[in-house]
Amino acid sequence: MSLTRTRTLDPSLPEPRGLGLHLRPWDAADEGDQETWLRGYLDPDFQRWNTPLTVWTDLKGARESLRGRAKDAAAGTSASFRISDEETGAPFGHIGVNEINLPLKLARVGYWVLPEARGRGVATRALLLASRWAFAELGLHRLELGHATGHDASCKVAERCGYAYEGTMREAMFAEGTQDAFRDAHLHARLAADEEPAGV
Repeated sequence: MSLTRTRTLDPSLPEPRGLGLHLRPWDAADEGDQETWLRGYLDPDFQRWNTPLTVWTDLKGARESLRGRAKDAAAGTSASFRISDEETGAPFGHIGVNEINLPLKLARVGYWVLPEARGRGVATRALLLASRWAFAELGLHRLELGHATGHDASCKVAERCGYAYEGTMREAMFAEGTQDAFRDAHLHARLAADEEPAGV
């Protein structure tokens, strides 16, 4: 089934805030955003679990990557947010609501957190905020989350946010550092009707 859009996202939608975080769109023209995006991309832990289609290693590549994210947002196919401290604005990482299919009311979520922000519940809080936003503002029914098998930290974040484990997808992701081999991935999902976990 084709995951295509039928209309663009409303640019006036509110930016998710709360739980000590502010999720705001990335700015491709902002050098600070470019540097943060590059640091996240080059982080060894990120590269261990993710194999992007395009390889880049400098600020120019980061800028082009962020421009691509902005184009996707304008087209209504994704919403990419910089995770920031709600008070100071310090960057913590990224979360995206991707492959948005408004007719099917379906999307996929993904995230990464900078090394200095790990162990503070940032990914969990950001996923809760982004999920609330996607259900309330986009009217989505189902959010899916996939991660490579063995990525226990991401598995725990998904479970803490009410994303039920639905199974293992065989060879659904590129293996680490290559586009010529594959690895299995866990599939988690949450429905709009699912109760949000308490005490997170």
